[in-house]
Amino acid sequence: MQSYEDQQLKTLEKSYTRKDWQGGYKSLTQEFDYWIDDVEGEIPPELQGTLFRNGPGLLDIQGQSIHHPFDGDGMISRISFVNSRAHYRNSFVKTAGYLSEKNAGKILHRGVFGTQKPGGWLANIFDFKLKNIANTNVIYWGNKLLALWEAAEPHRLDPKTLETLGKEYFNNVLSAGEAFGAHPRFDPNCEQDNGAPCLVNFSVKPGLSTKITIFELNLAGEVVRKHAHNVPGFCFIHDFVITPNYCIFFQNPVSFNPIPFVLGLRGAGECIQVQPNQPTRIIVIPRFPQSGQKEIKTLEVRSGFIFHHVNAFGVGNEILVDSICYDSLPEVEPESDFRQVDFEAIAPGQLWRFYLNLKDGTVQKKLIESRCCEFPTIHPRNVGRSYRYLYMSAAHTESGNAPLQALLKIDLESGEKQIWSAAPRGFTGEPIFVPRPGSEKEDDGWVLALVYDAAHHRSDVVILDASDFTKGAIARLHLQHHVPYGLHGNFTPQIFV
Repeated sequence: MQSYEDQQLKTLEKSYTRKDWQGGYKSLTQEFDYWIDDVEGEIPPELQGTLFRNGPGLLDIQGQSIHHPFDGDGMISRISFVNSRAHYRNSFVKTAGYLSEKNAGKILHRGVFGTQKPGGWLANIFDFKLKNIANTNVIYWGNKLLALWEAAEPHRLDPKTLETLGKEYFNNVLSAGEAFGAHPRFDPNCEQDNGAPCLVNFSVKPGLSTKITIFELNLAGEVVRKHAHNVPGFCFIHDFVITPNYCIFFQNPVSFNPIPFVLGLRGAGECIQVQPNQPTRIIVIPRFPQSGQKEIKTLEVRSGFIFHHVNAFGVGNEILVDSICYDSLPEVEPESDFRQVDFEAIAPGQLWRFYLNLKDGTVQKKLIESRCCEFPTIHPRNVGRSYRYLYMSAAHTESGNAPLQALLKIDLESGEKQIWSAAPRGFTGEPIFVPRPGSEKEDDGWVLALVYDAAHHRSDVVILDASDFTKGAIARLHLQHHVPYGLHGNFTPQIFV
């Protein structure tokens, strides 16, 4: 048996232990409401507003483990910043599925990523009804707080109490069960709306051919543009990018065999297989087809698998797209345990730049960052425009695959990189860039992130100076509990306490 000192030495060599990392995948069943009084450092007085986070809060139902975190019920965390203080509140999104399973005390619904009802295939065969888990993102737009899950309609919550108010249909623009994506983009300056900001989102209805629907919402939260397009083949798309004139989708090279799902043997997500010898299709759709821009362009490139993009912007005849690319999608296996993942056996996500030439239909690509990285964020005013700085969650070490334990800043102009690490016992989530009010400099602001602290089994809200990571954390706000590893979130200057 290894001594504690030997284990710690091994930890420093690897930067983590799997046992520490696993602690962030324990359910949080309680709902809290308190001022955060345990603070290292000082919260900047100019930092005023609210950080909303979403992610799976339950990793089991009364001790019955779900098969994959993406099947966990959504839980909203709200961190409000006001007068150099911070307040924490959390609440589960009270979906119909969440309430029914809470009352029953057991799993009642199949999950996309392999969670099955007890009773084997006979209990799951021909059951196509999936629970809307509302667990992927949360946005505040049009004076509404919306929890998003890409396979169905959003749930609306009260931003002050986090009470679930019901499903949101945008004045009946969405029909019951119609999808509304979980990764919208916020155009800071939409020409069609006289320079006002707008929200751009999409939905995917896959099949032998796939329907991609694009939505654009004004500041009042009204859908002002909606158009649908059919593209050949099955699409598994989580994210996209925009420019002032285009929506750009990377159609990952995958196939879908529904038979095991239909027969109750596997979840739908487990029936997706990567086709490594097939190229990625890049689908470029005009945002405003009613103004004469109607032609959809499709380009091809070998890029592996992509969950998340950073940004896109036009330069001459080219559109540049920065994306996190994997050699392949780690497939979800039946009987597997996501807590036992072998990081070293999986290729890391890396940052690539793609050069799309719309005139001749060619694509070039270049590796920007080889370090394992994910969850990119940029200054909101540069969405769809050229930009210089980006921030990501990253591995502590420069090579190989590992859990995300650090935050990385990259200056795309100079190539300079700065890293802040929570290793060996800290694990990072998605960072959010918050501009300093009134600032003109692109990196003048703060980077906010939730960091799981395995040493104390709690989470910290970490605040970094976005202009200089070498200062270390400006403040670490120690929560009274942990927050399970989350997915996405957003910041609003509105304050809710």
